Amino acid sequence: MRNSIQVDYWSDGRLHLQEGPIDLVIEAFGAAEERRKAYAAAIAAFEDALPGLVEELAVLRRPLKSDLPRLKGAIARRMLKACAAHRPAFVTPMAAVAGAVADHVLAAMTAAADLPRAYVNDGGDIALHLSPGESLACGLVAEIAAPRLDGRAEISAEMPVRGVATSGRATLGQGGRSHSLGIADAVTVFARDAAAADVAATLLANAVDLPGHPAVRRRPAEELDPESDLTGHRVTLAVGDLQRVEVREALARGAIAAEEMRAAGLIEAAVLFLRGDAEVVAAPAGLLAAA
Repeated sequence: MRNSIQVDYWSDGRLHLQEGPIDLVIEAFGAAEERRKAYAAAIAAFEDALPGLVEELAVLRRPLKSDLPRLKGAIARRMLKACAAHRPAFVTPMAAVAGAVADHVLAAMTAAADLPRAYVNDGGDIALHLSPGESLACGLVAEIAAPRLDGRAEISAEMPVRGVATSGRATLGQGGRSHSLGIADAVTVFARDAAAADVAATLLANAVDLPGHPAVRRRPAEELDPESDLTGHRVTLAVGDLQRVEVREALARGAIAAEEMRAAGLIEAAVLFLRGDAEVVAAPAGLLAAA
């Protein structure tokens, strides 16, 4: 194992894996021996995660065109599959990187061990495993800098949800993408896997917007990061005062995009947050509850 990989077994039974920008919190449930096998598989899968991504990083940062690139790594291919479903929208495979890593590690765990339930949380993008009759709950937080529980999701095995991801300006610096094209504080998406949820959350956070509004300050992405995968686009730096009608307009833009994704089978549900207001799109019965 490389010295750069950090492996910690927390006292509450969770496993923490970290290398470079990838930071995973993992929990497996079930018999002790099965959990041991699952965690060993997670560590083994994690060893190749960052080197594999770095090897193909130049391609992963390019916007997808009609001709899809050939990628070698399992995580890179997960990223490509999730993002290609959203063409012709502007998207690079990097929009699904955190979710794809979570899916990859979880797949290794469930292949190695018999688990009733498990999750891999990659900076808020979560891959879930649920056996029949099992469920997991997660909290919804709109503002990471001043966290409070803004809602609660109860995901059961009977639901077609195995991935949860959050994106938006409030998540920046919290393990998510470095910049957003929109003004959403946060957008949480529920989808068939974490990679699908990750890219959808990114695109919906971009869609919550007020184009040309004087209160929104933007700057070309390449001026902030010469290697940004958003080169050629103006990213949001700050959002000033907004009237509630403007907040509702921005959320409505995102809700329309979310409904289009739901109708296309790309997501199951989404919750969009901006300035203390929220919009819920197509939540399956029993999924969401107030905090």
